[in-house]
Amino acid sequence: MDTKYNPSNIESKWYDYWMEKDFFHSVPDEREAYTIVIPPPNVTGVLHMGHMLNNTIQDVLIRRARMQGYNACWVPGTDHASIATEAKVVKMLAAQGIKKSDITREEFLKYAFEWKDKYGGIILKQLRTLGASCDWKRTRFTMEPKLSDAVIKVFVDLYHKGQIYRDFRMCNWDPAAKTALSDQEVIHREEKSKLYHVRYQVEGSDEYVTIATTRPETILGDTAVCFHPEDERYQAFKGKRVIVPMVNRSIPLIYDEYVTMEFGTGALKVTPAHDTNDFALGQKHNLEIIDIFNDDGTLNEKAELFVGIDRFEARKLAVAELEKLEALVKVEEIDNKVGYSERTDAVVEPKLKQQWWMDMSHVTPKALSSVMEDEIKFYPKKYKNVYRHWLENIKDWCISRQLWWGQRIPVYYINGDQENYVVAETAEEALKMAQEKTGNASLTAANLEQDPDVVDTWFSSWLWPISVFDGFETKEEVDYYYPTSVLVTGWDIIFFWVARMVMAGYEWRQERPFEAVYFTGMVRDPQRRKMSKSLGNSPDPEDLIRDYGADGVRLGLLLSSPAGGDLLFEDKLCEQGRNFSNKIWNALRLVKGWEVTEGTNENNLPTIAWFESKFNQTLVEVEEMYKSYRLSEIVKTLYSFIWNDFFSAYLELIKPDYQKPIDQHTYNCTLQFFEDAMKLLHPFMPFITEEVYHLLKDRAEGDCIMVSDYPKGGTVNKEALVQGDTALELWTKIRDVRNQNQLKQRDPLTMFAQVGDESLHTAFMPTLKKKAFLESFEFTKEDIANATSFRVGKDTFYIQLEGLVDMEKEKERMETELKYLNGLKAKVLGKLNNERFVNNAPAAVVEKERKKLADTEEKIKVLEDSLGRLN
Repeated sequence: MDTKYNPSNIESKWYDYWMEKDFFHSVPDEREAYTIVIPPPNVTGVLHMGHMLNNTIQDVLIRRARMQGYNACWVPGTDHASIATEAKVVKMLAAQGIKKSDITREEFLKYAFEWKDKYGGIILKQLRTLGASCDWKRTRFTMEPKLSDAVIKVFVDLYHKGQIYRDFRMCNWDPAAKTALSDQEVIHREEKSKLYHVRYQVEGSDEYVTIATTRPETILGDTAVCFHPEDERYQAFKGKRVIVPMVNRSIPLIYDEYVTMEFGTGALKVTPAHDTNDFALGQKHNLEIIDIFNDDGTLNEKAELFVGIDRFEARKLAVAELEKLEALVKVEEIDNKVGYSERTDAVVEPKLKQQWWMDMSHVTPKALSSVMEDEIKFYPKKYKNVYRHWLENIKDWCISRQLWWGQRIPVYYINGDQENYVVAETAEEALKMAQEKTGNASLTAANLEQDPDVVDTWFSSWLWPISVFDGFETKEEVDYYYPTSVLVTGWDIIFFWVARMVMAGYEWRQERPFEAVYFTGMVRDPQRRKMSKSLGNSPDPEDLIRDYGADGVRLGLLLSSPAGGDLLFEDKLCEQGRNFSNKIWNALRLVKGWEVTEGTNENNLPTIAWFESKFNQTLVEVEEMYKSYRLSEIVKTLYSFIWNDFFSAYLELIKPDYQKPIDQHTYNCTLQFFEDAMKLLHPFMPFITEEVYHLLKDRAEGDCIMVSDYPKGGTVNKEALVQGDTALELWTKIRDVRNQNQLKQRDPLTMFAQVGDESLHTAFMPTLKKKAFLESFEFTKEDIANATSFRVGKDTFYIQLEGLVDMEKEKERMETELKYLNGLKAKVLGKLNNERFVNNAPAAVVEKERKKLADTEEKIKVLEDSLGRLN
């Protein structure tokens, strides 16, 4: 064995071996399936810390299931990411001097697929370095032919069920991508804005009405000013009109209860083309609609002024013009929420467009009840309320996007008539339907024009748990693998993806898509800032793996990652993971370095029995934690168990004297314990555990820890546990006495014990005498003079110090410690005697203080007894 653990060589060696043996691949068989589908990262993406956390958790769960005997299937894949990918392809073409508008759709898609084949999927390759045991043979892409066919099939099905419709209405418009967005793709940010108070002259008079707006450029599209019908300030204006500043357009004054009298001036400018609520008012009062913006956010001819100028530059010009006209009354600084495109970060523009929409009323009820009634379990449960709130306030889904990269909407217009169309899965079916609809058998493909838009990316990924198994085409695999076992995802896409997959599952499979959803938190820096390249606080995952090893990074991520809670990431977490790998390696070198002799050392049997029960007890705890996906707690439990109980306690207790052999029985038990401990740890640290598994003993070809049987556990011998735990505490207390009195570790000591049950200590007495260098260890009924004492449980132990230490200095040390403990006692009593603290503090905090008081009083009693004996 190398003196140091080298993760890079070992990790690549074992990953290649697992791939060669096809360990990750799954096909349906007689076993029960355990299925996970990866949240498909954008095909444009590269590995970041959020991916690292999410996929480490998925790998932990799938590796454990594989070892438990399930037919474990983890399906990887990527999402075509319409807006993000199209933007990258447009940028690539621009660098070559090619405009999207200068080429055909077919030519653009050719370039896009070439780009995808060259640059897409990098993230999946990076996941291999993390140790992800995905079934790579099943890798899917949301725009591959079969998955695209499923999207088209679903669109047609929903249309014919009356759940998809077309409407001219307000949508969220991204001027950078020049496409509509769903509500969930708009990120609202609180920011400082200006509120402009502008006066409109009442037509034919010297009176004015003052309105307030954050967007003075939209004044050019105003078609009314509205008041509340009960607002006394504006009763005299009924039936009158006002003049729109800058363009001198005459518009009506209208009255509607929608207006809040107390807000601003109580006068509302109405711009039906550029505000959702204004549009509703316009419809109700039959107002003119003046759309002043081009699709790219510049002003058009209908604005009359600032034509061709960007909306934000036009805002500055409008303010200047209003000042010039003396129409600007005042400007206020306010806090305002502004919507941004999730993909391009452009400010979203409310815009009237003809779009395709999905009626959500049919699919929502079952999606809601399945989660609220725990048919699908959420971890942590707090996200049930977030989910419920969204579904109870859900709006229809705008599913059309003005892009070329994506599944094209299967609507075919007949002879260019936008109101005369058919909806079909193929052009051939569409032609046949068009001939039947028109009664014109002579219609040809040339008479049909397919809708140029594509569907929202999420309209393909909501089918993911079904479509990855070709569930819309054949039942063989989807019947076996569906529903999936668990979905691991970030809470930020609970609406985008999770809710919609639930809807799709019940709509086309009449069954939940997954049994549980585990929500990961956000990976943040120690200042709780979201990690980003712009802040420079996001480490490169590949650099971390190179510096600390994949196992070290995986353990570091999970050591502080509670379900749904943010992970405050620091490199030192990975360093802790790397140090644990080194500790495992050194422990193995120690064990493998022992010489073995035949026979059984009877003195080691209690230690073996203790550790076996400790292992079984830990296994029970860990399995209970797995049930509620408390992975961070599992990692901490295993870390403590292996480092403290196995390495620091068990190995030290059974370790043979220097250059002496270990007995065969103890050695065999130790190797088995080591192997079982590595099996528990394998899902979290797959590489070093595989290496250790093969170094513990010779293995047959293909005998790997990742496909070995997960430990089953056995009886927890409580008596053996208590005996071992007591012996270890006793050993620690003896070391404390040595350290306090500056005694050498090998100086022989004499110890007496006043105990209630001698059998609690007799089993470990030979081992303790040897390890603690006790010259004698005797039971007594009497107090021992000239000795220091301590308690373990209810038993008192004395160590004679006469002749070993300066008794006066020992008294002085004890008196100093006694003074400190009495001070601590007074402080704790002060808290517990304070009624406000006892009544208002959490029960756990109060109980902690009570325990601290009891422990302190116990220590004071022992010290006072010891001082009494020394005096």
